[in-house]
Formats: sequence, structure tokens, C-alpha cells
Amino acid sequence: MTGTDTSDLAALRPRLPSPLHEVADERFERHGVRLLLKRDDLIHPELVGNKWRKLAPNLATAAGRTVVTFGGAYSNHLRATAAAGRLLGLPTVGVVRGQELASRPLNPSLARCVADGMRLHFVDRSTYRRKTEPDVLAALLRAVAAEDAVVVPEGGSNPAAVRGCRALGEELGEHADVVALACGTGGTLAGLAAGLPRGRRALGIPVLKGGFLADDIRRLQDRAFGGPRGEWSLDDRFHGGGYARTGPGLDSFAEDFERRHGLPVERIYVAKMLHALVTLAQEGAFARGTTVAAVITGRPFS
Repeated sequence: MTGTDTSDLAALRPRLPSPLHEVADERFERHGVRLLLKRDDLIHPELVGNKWRKLAPNLATAAGRTVVTFGGAYSNHLRATAAAGRLLGLPTVGVVRGQELASRPLNPSLARCVADGMRLHFVDRSTYRRKTEPDVLAALLRAVAAEDAVVVPEGGSNPAAVRGCRALGEELGEHADVVALACGTGGTLAGLAAGLPRGRRALGIPVLKGGFLADDIRRLQDRAFGGPRGEWSLDDRFHGGGYARTGPGLDSFAEDFERRHGLPVERIYVAKMLHALVTLAQEGAFARGTTVAAVITGRPFS
């Protein structure tokens, strides 16, 4: 493929709507709660979960231009963008946080990006923090020789991506009272909440500490829809110390969930969300008779 449009994306044959099925888990059943798994990890073999939903609207406008995006050394978003570029014949550039990484061997995540054809451009952390400032962004685009690029923000969360994630709520429709997912930049939650029917709510489990995400989600909804949409809330207790921090307790929980349900559990996002739901059920946060849908946004990296 030499260009990109909606027909190109359809040629990738995404599995939409993604599967939704109920699992039997006594940790929920004893409290009168049904648990559904929304298997967004099965949308596409390489563009899994919310990465498909957020990237597809941006890639549909690329028309052969280079796609420039941003992320850390272990960014799922960078890997997904690199894979999309390879599949669609689009050049991609990843601006990576941490100039010091340029002189080190690539970790498996960044090595996968390079294998998929992504050019990596490492920048110091101060510059990275200022990447959205017009003059800094313009300098970065000049540095990678892609001044006419399609720029996709860190995590892929922009108005187009938020509107793309609205379909997730629409697919769930009346199936669940509460829909839970792990949150990084908040774009998926912002769109999900907008797509849910009245009377249903979204629950976000941030995987970064700091308590900043609520304001970000409100801003994203304002930019995407012109104002707030849907009912949503956040529970900030389950980040485990910050992004990519897990620990033996969370690993044990994830391994147990895998044994119970045959589901490969991604640790950075999905494990934290599932652990939060088990804890909330034990705390009585869900009324008896509630149906909770857990959005499985990704799978373990291999």
C-alpha cells in the first residue's frame, strides 16, 4: 500500500466488534456481580485493543505521509505505530524520551519498533516535556526531516482518537452497567464514556500516579465533542507506584487470573485494572445485580 485511507484500514481486517463474553469468578459471584471481558486484545494480531481504535482515525488521514509520534522506552503506542506503518506502507518516526538511551543497546520493545521500520529519534527529557510547544515540535520535525508529517501525540490521544474510541462504548451498549479499563493518557476512557448509553458508566484505573488524569480527560472530551460526555470516574489507588511498576504481588495476581480464565494478562495496564475490580468487588463498590465489563486493551509483549 502506498497511501492510506479507510479502505486500506479495512483491508487489515480488524475484528470488530471485539468479542464480549462472561467468565465465572467466585470473587465477583459471591457479591452478586457478573464479570464480562471485552476482548479488545483480539481486534488485530498486531494493532491490539485501544491502539487500533486510537490509531485508525489518525492513519486514515496520512495519505502516504510520515507519521511521527512519541513515547518512552517501553511504549506500547510506539510499537503499535511501528507495526501499523509496516502494514500500511507508511514511514514512521518515534521520538523517544531519554537522550541517554541513544548510546545503549535497544531493549526488546524499541528493537521491535526498528524491525518494523520505525526510525527512532532520542531526545533529552527536558525537550520531551516541551514537545507540544509549537517551536519545540517544529524543531523536532526538522530534526527528523519530516516537516509535513502527520503528528500523533504520546499515547495516541487526540480528538480523532477520542472519537474513534466512542465505538467501544457503542459496542458494549446495554450489556454492562459499569465498564472498566486501565488508563494511561485518558483518551480511550474519554471516548468510551461518550459512546455508552444513558445510565451506564465508565470506570478508569490510572496506571500512572499523580492524580492529573481527570483534568486531561475533561480537556480531551471538550476538544473532541465540545464538552463533557457520559458518566465516568477514576480510582487512583491501583497504579502500583507508577507506570511499568508492578511487583511480585501483581505478578501473582495476574498469574492466578491466567490460570482461572485462560487469559494472557498484560501486566502494565490490564493486570492493574483486573486487580482493581477484584478489590472493588470485595469492598462492596458494586451493588448486587451489577454487570461489570472489563476492557482487555492489550496482551503481554513477546
